[in-house]
Amino acid sequence: MSSLSNYGRRMIRLSAQIFQEVARPTDERSMKVVKLFSEQPLALRKDVYDWYPQHNLYYALMQRLRFLGLYRDEHEDFKDEMKRLRKLRGKGKPKKGEGKRAMKKK
Repeated sequence: MSSLSNYGRRMIRLSAQIFQEVARPTDERSMKVVKLFSEQPLALRKDVYDWYPQHNLYYALMQRLRFLGLYRDEHEDFKDEMKRLRKLRGKGKPKKGEGKRAMKKK
């Protein structure tokens, strides 16, 4: 059976192409490359992209709970207080048209 007809060889190659197998006989080293490319990419594997928790989602949920008064975040409270005190001292951003460049023209 080692000597197939031309038609038989072409049919084997065609069936390999249809079913996504290697069309021509290859050695073991080349088959390793074929196997690597046939696997799912690393970035699309669930165990890779689900490794870390969804911080943005948790942060948004905690902000909403804080706004409703169900959660107390001392660090956010501290930052809000510092922002309020800076505003009282006049350290906030100027309104549009009241910056240094606008004051020069007046």
